[in-house]
Amino acid sequence: MPVIIAIVAAGVVVLVVFLATMYNRLVTLRQRTLNAFSQIDVQLKRRHDLIPNLVETVKGYMAHERQTLEAVAQARNTAVSASALAAANPRDAGAVTGAAASENALVAALGRFVAIAENYPQLKADQTAGRLMEELSSTENRVAFARQAYNDAVMRYNTSIQTFPNNLIAGPLGFAQATLFELDSPAEREVVQVSLSEARMTNQ
Repeated sequence: MPVIIAIVAAGVVVLVVFLATMYNRLVTLRQRTLNAFSQIDVQLKRRHDLIPNLVETVKGYMAHERQTLEAVAQARNTAVSASALAAANPRDAGAVTGAAASENALVAALGRFVAIAENYPQLKADQTAGRLMEELSSTENRVAFARQAYNDAVMRYNTSIQTFPNNLIAGPLGFAQATLFELDSPAEREVVQVSLSEARMTNQ
């Protein structure tokens, strides 16, 4: 009898250790997705902060393009609100999807602005505008890099909670799938070239 009890006890210990190891790994993977999303948020905030300065700088040259500038400002404000919701709860699929959609709309508005700005030679010569465009270009690249790192982390996490034996404990313990930060359409994946001071804005 003591031998049987010892065997059972050893089996229970092994099972507990095994489950604890799985649980800890899932927590680690989930935490990595949250950390990766925070890096996207940092770069999005940098983009959002640059846009008002850019609009203020160019509006003197683009007085007849009020509608375009207002569209950029509105898209920026919408993106700020959506990003704040996602940053507050990056595990909320709706919030993450909403933030991605609003950023896609913002990039589309910026693309229209850039196309029109090409028609203003004086604007191209403005050093402040050129510097801001270069900073925006750099931020676009950082956003793309952070988004890719986040999506990679999400894929690893989602794959882990769906595969055996992790899937046995993932659902009961509240490990829900994370949401990718995706572009909405192939058109928005295209590279937009900007010639202001040889700056480039890239939406990858």
